[in-house]
Amino acid sequence: MATSDNNNNEVIFDFQPYYRVYKDGRVERFYEQLGAVEVPPSLEDPATGVSSKDVNITHHVSARLYLPKNNAPDQKLPILVYYHGGGLVLGSAFFKVEHGYLNHLVSESNCIAISVNYRLAPEHDLSTLYQDCWDALQWVASHVVATTVNKEPWIENHGDLNRLFVAGDSGGGNIVFNMVMRAGRESLIGDVKLVGAILSCPFLLIPAVENIEHTLSYKLWNIICPPSEPGIDSPMVNPVSEKGPSLSMIGCSRIFVFTGEKDELVPKEIGTKFVEAVKKSGWKGEIEFIEVESEGHCFQCVNPETEKAKDLIKRMASLIQRK
Repeated sequence: MATSDNNNNEVIFDFQPYYRVYKDGRVERFYEQLGAVEVPPSLEDPATGVSSKDVNITHHVSARLYLPKNNAPDQKLPILVYYHGGGLVLGSAFFKVEHGYLNHLVSESNCIAISVNYRLAPEHDLSTLYQDCWDALQWVASHVVATTVNKEPWIENHGDLNRLFVAGDSGGGNIVFNMVMRAGRESLIGDVKLVGAILSCPFLLIPAVENIEHTLSYKLWNIICPPSEPGIDSPMVNPVSEKGPSLSMIGCSRIFVFTGEKDELVPKEIGTKFVEAVKKSGWKGEIEFIEVESEGHCFQCVNPETEKAKDLIKRMASLIQRK
């Protein structure tokens, strides 16, 4: 019995200071050491005036909704479906960092946001995680159908489903990539169309990036990658994989990608290689890429009030607000 317990406690992946994976499948997430704490929604955020509330979408998926201040009763606002970061293993839509970031992004963009709380790997297969995120997107789209029951009033009364966007940071950027690829081959409810996508320091792997196999993101992927998937060649993480559909099928018309010059988790070259591949694919939309000088991984989430973070948020808001 002692031997069995020792085997179960064997660490197979130690990603300090973030989490640890044991042989028996347990995941120890170091949220306390990271200072990651959940905060409640607020009727009106003191700094931005943004209101928020929590809703259940399915038995397994919940979300925090955000509504900007001073919206006229008949004003229809863009809708942003947001997927939090954390390498597909960590994070929550209800954490303090995500909550503060979304308040600033919603205030600047004057949009409604739905921050999705999806199930995490490796306890859950990645296909389950992606399905959670697709279900949330479909739930938002369902508000366009007159017969949909139990509609969310903020989306129903204030949302413009002709201006639907998705955004995500790090692992959330990976989710955004998978969502826009699926939207290119599968319709949303009511034939709602995605207008644009924002990928911040996206957790993607492209073999052409030098020393990609030595990066933390590569090691992480090999821990959470489903056994049925071909490692770095999986189209879940490799946008140029020959095993996946062409990037020309991306299901939106605008993309904004950005990385940090000093990103310690996702090589900055990922962004440039991804944008190059999209442009070469024959995709008919418009894509913009920037590398933010001297900044690290998803810096704008950690402190959205720095000057560079404010500039970046304004760029995102411009994309969302442009008709």
